Amino acid sequence: MFSLFKKDPVAKLNKAYLAKLEKAMQAQRNGDIKAYSMITAEAEQIAAEMQQLKDAQHSGG
Repeated sequence: MFSLFKKDPVAKLNKAYLAKLEKAMQAQRNGDIKAYSMITAEAEQIAAEMQQLKDAQHSGG
């Protein structure tokens, strides 16, 4: 019953991931390739965390 009010951690990470990609795109458009690569690396870390959570949810039931 109370799981209805819990926020999905994967959805939260997905929102952060998309925000990082947007920020990276803006950096790339501005010609700041160093910032682009750093932000993209952060986005990849978030994507890896999302995948771990998804795997844990599927294996955990």
